[in-house]
Amino acid sequence: MESWSININCDVGEGIGNEAELLPFISSCNIACGGHAGDVLSITQIVKLAKTHQVKVGAHPSYPDTSNFGREVMTIPNSELGQSILKQIRMFDEVLKKEKVEFHHIKAHGALYNETAKNEKLAELYLETISKYRSKVYLYVPFGSVIAGIAKKKGFKLMYEAFGDRNYNKDLSLVSRKLDNALIQQPDKVLHHILPIIKEGTVKVVTGEEIKIMAETICIHGDTTSALEILMYLSKELPKYRVELQK
Repeated sequence: MESWSININCDVGEGIGNEAELLPFISSCNIACGGHAGDVLSITQIVKLAKTHQVKVGAHPSYPDTSNFGREVMTIPNSELGQSILKQIRMFDEVLKKEKVEFHHIKAHGALYNETAKNEKLAELYLETISKYRSKVYLYVPFGSVIAGIAKKKGFKLMYEAFGDRNYNKDLSLVSRKLDNALIQQPDKVLHHILPIIKEGTVKVVTGEEIKIMAETICIHGDTTSALEILMYLSKELPKYRVELQK
């Protein structure tokens, strides 16, 4: 009988303060490192929690934009953006070295994530900025995205990511948070959203069509109101469908 395993990740360190509750139910976490939220203290606290719960840790760099929580595209010089991203990741890496924790992955946040998925020049800039980490860490990227294609050619290690608490457009972009149907917050709806992604490699988009997708990690946003409820529900229900949470 076929079975599956899945890495579930959460964006954390964003000021919600729910990390101690979330981490027992996930495989990996993406820690804000100063662009949209977070500082050395918050990174350190979460890294220590992750070590306790055997959760893999990754950097979650963003546009340097705390006022918009990194969810708006910024028009800034390439050099300034590159320097900011590198500063964020270096700060994160320094904490990991101090705490003797392995650097597992990098996942861009918010508008930076969405823009690098479709903007070739921005994707090139981002990948060039983090090229030092090419052979050391995974990149969490969307399946079929511009950045995934470029990163693969450049020799980065990839993990394809899908979103358990977000609806998709037909082109596999996320429905804008400005729209009422952007979020999936009911635990049972999240379950039935991700099961086809995990088991069949398809996702039901807002048009009702089933579109091909690939995901090795599924994100439940730490700032989704029902995040803990969703994760607790998945931990109980996924084994019934022969899906195991990776640790």
